[in-house]
Amino acid sequence: MIQEYLQKAMETANYEILESEGFYGSIPSANGVWATGNTLEECRQELLEVLEEWVLIGVAMNHPLPEFHGVSLKVESVS
Repeated sequence: MIQEYLQKAMETANYEILESEGFYGSIPSANGVWATGNTLEECRQELLEVLEEWVLIGVAMNHPLPEFHGVSLKVESVS
């Protein structure tokens, strides 16, 4: 389920070519998830790593995570 969530989130990513060379990528619905890279592929890989960390921190802190193309992650508290 988490792989599908990450894949759907990455499908919403926006990329820009930077004037100073390289690429910038972000996921608009995931506040603070952005990355840069010398190539588009480096930028995508870095963005995926940032997204993975963002999801893990969100789950650990019980933050609500956005839905991406009908896929969501729900954190249920264990009592």
